[in-house]
Amino acid sequence: MRIARFVVDAEPQYGLIEGEPDAPQQDLEVVVLHGDPFFQGIQPTATRHRLSDVRLVAPIIPRSKIVGVGRNWADHAAELGNQVPDSPQFFLKPNTSVVGPGEPVTLPPWSEQVSYEAELAVVIGTICKDVPAERVDDVVFGYTVGNDLTARDAQKADLQWARAKGFDGSCPLGPWIETGLKSTDTEDLGIRMELDGTLVQDGRTSDMVFGVREIVSAVSQAFTLLPGDVILTGTPAGVGLVEAGQRTEATVEGIGSLRTLYRR
Repeated sequence: MRIARFVVDAEPQYGLIEGEPDAPQQDLEVVVLHGDPFFQGIQPTATRHRLSDVRLVAPIIPRSKIVGVGRNWADHAAELGNQVPDSPQFFLKPNTSVVGPGEPVTLPPWSEQVSYEAELAVVIGTICKDVPAERVDDVVFGYTVGNDLTARDAQKADLQWARAKGFDGSCPLGPWIETGLKSTDTEDLGIRMELDGTLVQDGRTSDMVFGVREIVSAVSQAFTLLPGDVILTGTPAGVGLVEAGQRTEATVEGIGSLRTLYRR
């Protein structure tokens, strides 16, 4: 199932996307859900809208945290001159960094080197701690597409990555959460990024250093995970800078595409 969060008549709601997986968005419908599916389960109502008549927003605003995994693709680590780590390396992004599909990102005035990073994002569904790898599916609500925007100049200049990775708008998420995937399904998914229609990133999750089960298990050893927490699993090679007026489109196979535009 594809769970979206949308606005109609100025009221944010959750909905279930209906239609063929490869159908254009104008051919899809959204069935309104009762309440918050993270706490009340997926309860469809009788109300539905054409997807083109509503505005999609970020499918989740984490109540607690976004955990990023650094240098999880050997080719991406190499292009930035870094070594592949022996264990998953984490950083945090605040929930104020989240924006939804199609929403503009205002590039920070203190950076001239903001880059895109297309990523598979894991959405946690239940409170958990010290999760064994073989039980990761029990705690995952679903998967979405992420764009881990990074201010490279601040990343190099600062002692910590908080500013470089956590500025407002640095974590576009969307367009929805796909709940039908298991962790084994994520072992070989295509991840692509287009910049103004030109393909700039093209990788497969089979090339990740650490897979979803290893990542979620390791994150849960460091942090108690709460419903709605998001884990970004890393990006393939091909990262580059964005400028005001440009657009990116990050796509994860089996989930969907996340479009982001940039401004000053």
